[in-house]
Amino acid sequence: MAAAGFAQVSYEIQIDRSGAIDTFAVASADQVLVPWPGAPLRSREQVSVRVRVRDRSGNWSGWSEQVRAEAGLLDRRDWTAHFVSPRGIGGVDQPAPVLSTEFYLPEGAVSARLYSTAHGIYVADLNGHRVSEDQFAPGWTAYDARLRYQVYDVTALVAPGRNVLTALLGNGWYRGRLGYLGDRGIYGDQLAFLAQLEITMASGDVISIATDSHWRAAESGIIADDFYNGQTVDLRHPFPHTATHDVDDIETDHSLLVAAEGPPVRKTQVLPAQRVWRSPSGLTLVDFGQNAVGRVRLRVRESRAGQQVLIRHAEVMENDELGTRPLRAAEATDKFFLRGGTSEILEPLFTFHGFRYAEVTGVEDLRADDIELVVLGSELRRTGWFTSSDAHLNQLHQNVVWGMRGNFLDVPTDCPQRDERLGWTGDIQIFAPTAAFLYDVRGFLSSWLADLSAEQLPDGTVPHIIPDIFKSDVSSWPAAAWGDAAAVVPWVLYERTGDRGILERQFDSARRWVDAERAQAGSDLIWRSGRQFGDWLDPTAPPDDPFRAKADPDLVASAHFVRSADIVARIAAVLGRAQEEALYSDLAAAARSAFIRAFVEPDGAVHSDSQTAYAVAILWDLLPDEKTRDAAGERLAQLVRDSDWRISTGFVGTPLVCDALEITGHIDDAHRLLFQSELPSWLYPVRMGATTIWERWDSMLPDGTINPGEMTSFNHYALGAIADWMHRSVAGLAPAAPGYREISVRPHPPARLDFAEARHDTPYGEAIVRWDRTTVGIELAVTVPVGTTAVIEPPGTDEIHRVGAGIHRFISPHQKDHQ
Repeated sequence: MAAAGFAQVSYEIQIDRSGAIDTFAVASADQVLVPWPGAPLRSREQVSVRVRVRDRSGNWSGWSEQVRAEAGLLDRRDWTAHFVSPRGIGGVDQPAPVLSTEFYLPEGAVSARLYSTAHGIYVADLNGHRVSEDQFAPGWTAYDARLRYQVYDVTALVAPGRNVLTALLGNGWYRGRLGYLGDRGIYGDQLAFLAQLEITMASGDVISIATDSHWRAAESGIIADDFYNGQTVDLRHPFPHTATHDVDDIETDHSLLVAAEGPPVRKTQVLPAQRVWRSPSGLTLVDFGQNAVGRVRLRVRESRAGQQVLIRHAEVMENDELGTRPLRAAEATDKFFLRGGTSEILEPLFTFHGFRYAEVTGVEDLRADDIELVVLGSELRRTGWFTSSDAHLNQLHQNVVWGMRGNFLDVPTDCPQRDERLGWTGDIQIFAPTAAFLYDVRGFLSSWLADLSAEQLPDGTVPHIIPDIFKSDVSSWPAAAWGDAAAVVPWVLYERTGDRGILERQFDSARRWVDAERAQAGSDLIWRSGRQFGDWLDPTAPPDDPFRAKADPDLVASAHFVRSADIVARIAAVLGRAQEEALYSDLAAAARSAFIRAFVEPDGAVHSDSQTAYAVAILWDLLPDEKTRDAAGERLAQLVRDSDWRISTGFVGTPLVCDALEITGHIDDAHRLLFQSELPSWLYPVRMGATTIWERWDSMLPDGTINPGEMTSFNHYALGAIADWMHRSVAGLAPAAPGYREISVRPHPPARLDFAEARHDTPYGEAIVRWDRTTVGIELAVTVPVGTTAVIEPPGTDEIHRVGAGIHRFISPHQKDHQ
């Protein structure tokens, strides 16, 4: 509904189940995430749904267009297929195998569905046509507990007579190199495929083609494939039309199969080459102008049989050559042996790289229009935008977006280029609010949280990475800020979407993590035991020792204990679990008092006297009273000034410091911190030409050389968590109730900006906040979607306006110019 002033009081949902139509009337103003009113869907069931709404005057809207929905396979008994694996081929370090079967169909097929998955990754093909553009299916989950299957509508691909169904298998996460310890085959050493093709005939009969021992296998021309090392392809090897090997029917646990909650990995954009040139060593280099994640697509105009083409990848240049040292042991190299002839298109299938630059050997006179960067990532729907009058600030925000795009590839990874690419919990814990603004991450993060729950240890400890590939002391000691993702990420999703369902599913996981924190804390409720990452990558820490932050790790751990206990109490309140609410509220209160006794002086001084220590104490209510908070805020501001408004925080403090300055009355210092461009700062990488967020504040040193530390990524979204504050404070758009049912508009215009704007596609529709500095003052325009209200505080005034849906405009008098 687009009309301003519209207020829903009831709705009707009409469900068509194979011609049986039921209409359900509900008296409610709820517009999103309403309960399904009918009986649950059965496996394979198809339904059509439409809705209409009624306002306070009793007027009904028209009916919406129908939306069709279809259920997948909801019960293990729906599966008749078994995993099959090639016999004698397809082993470790052998060419990628192709599995196939042929079948014959009579006339009269009216629908066909392919339900499929793999141990490894797969591309399915039916009668010479790829069934989907999904990349790296079935994706990466905690395979021991959850394995996604896909369902594809292949009605248009089946035909009367002979049909051929094939699947090309790659190593992927299942069997390829995974992690920085050089491990391979973590989940198994045997690739396998599972498929169930169900074809419904006009008669109503269903013909099922399922993987079994009658399938056959052959080798492909993909000689080697690996996410870290790249892919080697012999294009002289034709795609096999004759399968020469048998398959083994392997034991299948259908209870592990789950449907996908989030979108698949897809090709999301194609970037043309910006420049092709020769390096000092004579190598051909290509610049795509953007650090991105994907692979090169190269056209070779003329070639000879057996000609070798090599493509290497890197994020940066150093000494006018590819800067490959940050890749560590990842070779990031694709190799092709050409068929020979004219116009061959080279693009790997089973790998991806994080890069801006490529080095191409084996192609003479390469032209810029012969090569492009195919961007890959989970196909998330964009929901949030920010712009301002400052080009550097806009580039910072753009860098955050590209960093998220590159690292949200099926799981939220730390980096996309080196021998790591793992789902570190600490990174997404601090970045979740920014992610939830920029993109619709509900299904993506819900799936990841299901893996977190599945791999949480019996004592409640959350591994540092999810999926947990180490399953050992490497990743399974309790770590504050990292393990706290169990509580923080579900709560952020609830705040930003209003979805109680995610809280219901993750409550036990969050509670168990807080219980683990309580077990780590001593009798005085201070968490001093064990190792900690602390304020990871504090810029004062040595390059070879990122643990050595200014903030006391015991303080950081104890603060997170209080915060997560408080979140669990809030979740329990939302879910109506009064006993748990009281239990964890009391625990949070006791731990908060313990924190104050251990770390806070009566004059507001906080132990370790660091920006991060003051920021967590201020924002997480870890100070005894307003007077102490004001004193802590003043000390924080003084520390920021003493640093010449340069960053002095690591992973923990970076998302918090500007908020802490703002709420204690030091917004000018927050703005100066944001706009600082000297090292270390958010804008220093922008000034150095960055197009993504770096792992370190100084991943590249001012002289253009790469930081000597072993961990030096140029695409690491975590420190981009500041974008959430830019949305909420610089532009002024924030949720004030779960799911943006109420919106807070409180912009704090920096003197350096002439305008700023944030847009977010809330569950109710698009909300927009824009302010412009004009000759008469600050002009504020706010768009509020139907079904929500907004609390608007125009800058420079003490006014508070509560408004409903529509476009609202305000003019504030000129504010004093600040530095």
